[in-house]
Amino acid sequence: MPRRSSSTGSPAGSPATPRNRTPQPVRVHRRSVGDFVKAFLAFVALLVLVVGVPGALATQLGWPVPESWNPQEWLTQELSVGTFLGILTFFVWVAWAQFTACVIVEMKAALSGVGVPGRVPGAGPSQLLARQLVAALLLVGATAASLTPGLSQLGQSLDANQRGTVAAAQQTPGGGLFAQQQEQAAASAAALAEQASHAEAAAPGTAKDGDTKYYRIQPPEGRHHDSLWEIAERHLGDGRRYKEIYQLNKDRVQPDGSKLSEASLIRPGWIMEMPGDARGGELVEMPDEAPEVSPEVEQQIRDYARTGGDQAQGSGEGAAQVSLPEQRPAPDRHTGHQKPAPQATPSQATPAQESDSSFGLPEALLAAPLLAAGLLGALGRRRRQAMWQSALGSVGGRRGMEPPTPTGAAADAQDALLVGADPEGVRLLDRSLRGLAASLAAESRALPTVYAAWLSNGDLHLQLAQPAGKPPAPWQLGQNQTFWLLARSDAERYEDADTAAPYPGLVSLGTMDDSRLLLNLESVPGIVSLSGREADRAAVFASVAAELATNGWSDRMTITLVGFGQDLTPLAPNRLRHLDGIDDLIETMEAETRQRRGALGATGHDSVLTGRTGPAQHTRWAPHLVLLAAQPSAEDAVKLAELASDAGRLGIGYLVGTETGDLPGAAWEMEITGEGKLLAPLLGLELEAQLLPTAQQQAVVELFVQADPDHGPEGGPANTPPFLVDISEQGRPAVYARLVGPYEIIGLDTPDGERSALLHEALALLLLHREGVHPRVLSSALWPRGVTEDVRDALLDRLNAWLGTDPDGSPRLRTDATGRLTLAKSVVSDLDVLRSLYHEATQGRGVNSRQVRGRLLTDALVLVRGPLLADRPEGRYRWLTHEIIDAQLPLLVADIGLALSAFHLEKDRAEKAIEALTAALNSAPADERLWHELLRATHATGDTARLRALAADLITRSGARGLPPRTEALLDELLPAWRSGAVAAG
Repeated sequence: MPRRSSSTGSPAGSPATPRNRTPQPVRVHRRSVGDFVKAFLAFVALLVLVVGVPGALATQLGWPVPESWNPQEWLTQELSVGTFLGILTFFVWVAWAQFTACVIVEMKAALSGVGVPGRVPGAGPSQLLARQLVAALLLVGATAASLTPGLSQLGQSLDANQRGTVAAAQQTPGGGLFAQQQEQAAASAAALAEQASHAEAAAPGTAKDGDTKYYRIQPPEGRHHDSLWEIAERHLGDGRRYKEIYQLNKDRVQPDGSKLSEASLIRPGWIMEMPGDARGGELVEMPDEAPEVSPEVEQQIRDYARTGGDQAQGSGEGAAQVSLPEQRPAPDRHTGHQKPAPQATPSQATPAQESDSSFGLPEALLAAPLLAAGLLGALGRRRRQAMWQSALGSVGGRRGMEPPTPTGAAADAQDALLVGADPEGVRLLDRSLRGLAASLAAESRALPTVYAAWLSNGDLHLQLAQPAGKPPAPWQLGQNQTFWLLARSDAERYEDADTAAPYPGLVSLGTMDDSRLLLNLESVPGIVSLSGREADRAAVFASVAAELATNGWSDRMTITLVGFGQDLTPLAPNRLRHLDGIDDLIETMEAETRQRRGALGATGHDSVLTGRTGPAQHTRWAPHLVLLAAQPSAEDAVKLAELASDAGRLGIGYLVGTETGDLPGAAWEMEITGEGKLLAPLLGLELEAQLLPTAQQQAVVELFVQADPDHGPEGGPANTPPFLVDISEQGRPAVYARLVGPYEIIGLDTPDGERSALLHEALALLLLHREGVHPRVLSSALWPRGVTEDVRDALLDRLNAWLGTDPDGSPRLRTDATGRLTLAKSVVSDLDVLRSLYHEATQGRGVNSRQVRGRLLTDALVLVRGPLLADRPEGRYRWLTHEIIDAQLPLLVADIGLALSAFHLEKDRAEKAIEALTAALNSAPADERLWHELLRATHATGDTARLRALAADLITRSGARGLPPRTEALLDELLPAWRSGAVAAG
């Protein structure tokens, strides 16, 4: 499919779309009394540390060099307090020498204005302290230095024979996503300074007005790549003046024929015209005044000088156009050949062939497959956790085998999640990204900076910030050097990789031409702003927060919500954090930004990407994403911009809401319209936005609150099954399905034809949900890739005909008042009988009759023939991954075994109790409660050897993890000598 560029123009009559502007300049922080105080304190600190410390050591403790050289005497003399003091003194001298070296290195780099300061071995924290002190001292010292010729030329004399500073050759071919992303990102920092005022304040005595100086970028030599920010910091005294260099050179033809179109993409050999007050390094004025420059370079500078003026202001706005990744035709599932029209895949919003209405289900959740999959997975984990906690007695008053059945809006939201979820797409995305990280680590290559990912026709396209060479197989280059492509067929061959998630900050924003965009919020070196109506912005913020909190391609992260989302915390209490106001946010982020910068400096990493994978993995590289819904004040916006200027490499992302679209320091600007469009014209984006409106948000949160283990039951015991059957002889069902073990159906003929497997699967789904199944849920379960309405209706007609009618003529497949499909009471499964038997034994007739209780529990345990649907065919019944029956059934079997064991132990029938517990363990081998009761029952037999053998078996099963604490405590009580036996066995 050819690439498509979206227009940035606004159609007639449409509301004005936002512009991705260079951030508006804000008030400059001029040197104040506080700056001079800081400089004085830094001077005093340096004086004390560099001069005072050695003076105190020399006068009080002596010099580190011994007066005599006699190693044998040192080794034989008696150890004393003086010896230890001598050793301690020596290490203090070493630390002082190391810190002094750091001060010299930092001072030399700061005064010379050339290169990045060298690293003193093993001096991470010391060098960081030295850098901060030197920077504070030179904050006001720069002006004084410029007025003193000897001092201002010190840096040049030190490096007179060195080559000039250098910059990396980085380029992003045109047509890639975010063609101006680097310029816009760096521009967020420029919002912190008024550029005109710096030219007058920087160095009034070093250059005359109108002087023109040039700087030639050279290849890197054993150090990190340079940038316009660093060049401005060295030669103009303030990195925030990089925009002046950019404006002087924008779109002028360089010696290699290319142009500077983005503020951070510069190449070796390029020539930069510098402002007149630039100083330091290998700056030259005109070639005839720079005899050390080669004739070739002289000519290049002359040619470049003639391209100034109007050409420097030439149009470069076309670079802002963004094209979708080139899409390959989807293969025909039957022939394997390419088809021109894309087929529906799980990576798309919804099954494309579903042409009927949504039956009242929330469209926002239906159209968000990755968000729905994350929410559904998190909800399942929450329900399993609640059941286990309830079963183990950590939550009182609730058995928890049967989670509350949602109703109303919550039921619709759950159905929408089941229909819209794409767990396979999440799994492939996660494995693909981890597999890429593992491959790069194996090749000793760093992770490239990824701004976005596109899911298109099942393929994954990564949009890089800049070219990063050839990707590792099976990845391949996409339409240009900034796209890495992984075909779906290759992604399906990936296995689970034992590596950290490389890009946990990816989050879905919406779709464009059937391609889904995921923006990497943590990679944006600045703020992403979102304008629009408050309700529309809230829907975007809620969607982003919910997906980040529950997605399946992240290991860990912190999501801070400000101005909204307090009710979202039940989705992921370990990830989501709510702050009351922006003051708390700024205080928190200032501390974390300092901590991350220090951590990167101490470990020698350029960014979190170099420390996230490989042997240096650490929790501090987890992303922190800030979602601020309310527009900050002008002062707070400046503070946020300062914090966000370096956020990209620190793994911190900022998404900030604004009413007007004018947010100082915004790197990328987006607008959400009332029609659900997400616009970013200068990025070329016009998306169908992914939203989570307030009503759907509340319904989803209600599902999580109901599943919380601390949320008590309402209206009766929580373990009452949703469907009870008549377990007497008179209650014999017309259709009986055996699901616990191999799948068997009694009372129906086996249907003929290829639809038989689908009919069996549909019946199993309905039997596991006696409360009813939405037609869309049934359809998406049987056909995850989508199906047409007529095919689904045809299957329902066959299912209706196969199940038949009851003697009164009523159909066994019915539709309730909400439109959900239900089964008649005459259609029963063994799981229904199993639940009913246990309920009757523990809450019905068995409560008052010991004989009835024993018979019911015994009958229930006999029904257990194995795991649920033990012989289901491979590739079918994938909807079971959404269910919690895999956790419910073992708990139910364990409860039956425990109840039957207690029944027998009441009459001292230990062998019968052991038999019941052993049968239950066949279906629930991981239930700690069963093992504890088995230990007690075995102890009741009085056979110590048998108890010792059981303890040894438990120790073997536990492996390297060891026995749980409660099991150890029980063994200490029943078999005090078990530990010595375990040691002897080991």
